[in-house]
Amino acid sequence: MTAPDPVLRSAQDRPVLVWRCARPWLAISSAPRGGGIGPRNWVFNATVMTDYDHPDPTAHAGEMAAGLGLSGAGVGLLTAVDVRHEVTATDGGVRASVTTGANAPVWAAAPAGERAWAPGTINAVCWSPVRLSEAALVNAVATVAEAKAQALLESGVAGTGTVTDATAILCPVDGDEELYGGPRSRVGASLARAVHAAVTAGLRVETARHDPM
Repeated sequence: MTAPDPVLRSAQDRPVLVWRCARPWLAISSAPRGGGIGPRNWVFNATVMTDYDHPDPTAHAGEMAAGLGLSGAGVGLLTAVDVRHEVTATDGGVRASVTTGANAPVWAAAPAGERAWAPGTINAVCWSPVRLSEAALVNAVATVAEAKAQALLESGVAGTGTVTDATAILCPVDGDEELYGGPRSRVGASLARAVHAAVTAGLRVETARHDPM
């Protein structure tokens, strides 16, 4: 089963990447719209304002979906990064499409009471060519986080991510299940390498954009 290609659209005068599925895919996601586990018909990754403070991101993502003509169950991710700078990497049939905004990195195990918030989001939309069990999907989310953290550390970023990072992993709804999604499993190893490559390249893009010449 081949993953759909993203199409660049506009919603509320902001760029949006939209993936439309010819038939449903099984997804796991932490996105504000369509999070959780279940079949999904579409995915979007939308750029919002840097000082985004909408009181209900889930409802806002729903409004965007309606404006884009997306119906049924889907996944909507939001980021202050311009999604036109998305980076895609593939490995072993796995595809990872990542928008990388690491201007406000944090350590996951920060001291108690450290609650500072600043926009800066790493969103990952990942596609597996084969079915993953629900347990493997959960394992795959951890694999994405580990690969992202490795890329950040190797690139000299002092943090394991940002406070608003979101992930969506999609796989076919049928076929023999892969039972594991960790970084040494068949699909998980490819997923880790693809995410690592995409985040690493995305960090280079962001550095080039913000470094004065």
